[in-house]
Amino acid sequence: MPPLSILLKPASSACNLRCAYCFYADEAQKRQVPNYGMMSDEVVRAVLDKAFAAAEGSVSFLFQGGEPTLAGLDFYRRFTALAKAWTPSGLAVRYAIQTNGTLLDKSWCRFFAENQFLTGLSLDGNRACHDRFRTDAAGRGTYSRVVRAAQLLDQAGAQYNVLAVVTGHLAGHIRSAFAALCKSGFRYQQYIPCLDPLGAARGGAAYSLSPAQYGEFLKTLFDLWYRELERGQYYSIRYFDNLVWMLAGRPPEQCSMGGFCADQYLIEADGSVYPCDFYGLDQYRMGSVLEQSWTELDQAREAMGFVEQSRRIPEECRVCRWYGLCRNGCRRDRTLEDGVVGKNYYCTAYASFFEYALPRLRQVRNMLRPGADSS
Repeated sequence: MPPLSILLKPASSACNLRCAYCFYADEAQKRQVPNYGMMSDEVVRAVLDKAFAAAEGSVSFLFQGGEPTLAGLDFYRRFTALAKAWTPSGLAVRYAIQTNGTLLDKSWCRFFAENQFLTGLSLDGNRACHDRFRTDAAGRGTYSRVVRAAQLLDQAGAQYNVLAVVTGHLAGHIRSAFAALCKSGFRYQQYIPCLDPLGAARGGAAYSLSPAQYGEFLKTLFDLWYRELERGQYYSIRYFDNLVWMLAGRPPEQCSMGGFCADQYLIEADGSVYPCDFYGLDQYRMGSVLEQSWTELDQAREAMGFVEQSRRIPEECRVCRWYGLCRNGCRRDRTLEDGVVGKNYYCTAYASFFEYALPRLRQVRNMLRPGADSS
């Protein structure tokens, strides 16, 4: 078996914020059990025991929510201590956490630094964009608290990047949002298109992102990013980095750019296992880490055809000049007609962006690979 990547929900869907566009809050409300509570030590032991027995080379544990810090710092201390005691010789263990940052203090940040956690900090650009949709239970904006968390991470020497959810509003204000992130010194940035609620028509929410908006967003962000490169300033934007790697003949590391779903494992607080964070729904439950072996979990994924369904290439994609870069994007963004996974909702956005940016993407590729031709 290759290296394992495991997404854990130690606090299930519980969260201290009420972000308008939260896809996991939407998913959780569509399950029989919206919130599975806090992950027990029994589940932790089962995860570590079975993952270490199955993994080869490395295993990565990514903690997410809801808000994963609600599980408490002692949970993570116990998890890492047990992992350290149980890790087989020759197996690398990596940690990451995606957090809203509002509960972080010096103790959390020291722990992340000491245990080499890569922290993903949710921050939607500038104050206006962030506070519009990322509010606490009292309806108050959280921008200042997240920026304070970033300062604490810096002081502790912890590795982190910032993740901005691209709403229609942020797409229209990307110049000021990008400027704010750069001014604050955030050199590692991710931009993720927001998701509409499951089962709802696309484009109907206050935060929805249309294909036209996303296309203009990508072009504008690329212009800003490229201008900084010309000035000798490199900001890592995950999507653009992956495109440059692909043009250099390397595979993308971002799941949505691979062309089909990877073999992933979402483990809920009760031990239930699902094939993807975007599909933490009852009908996609593969089993329980408390009851099934790793092989049985993989067999359940195969039996439901989860990965195989994502391998279907629509005819329009087969003849599209951009398919080698686009690869039809994330399955969750693809249309679904009569149970068949089809073309990506943002198809026109990607096509217009590649037409616009490809020459300069090749130039960046050649900057990083001296002597390469301009093909």
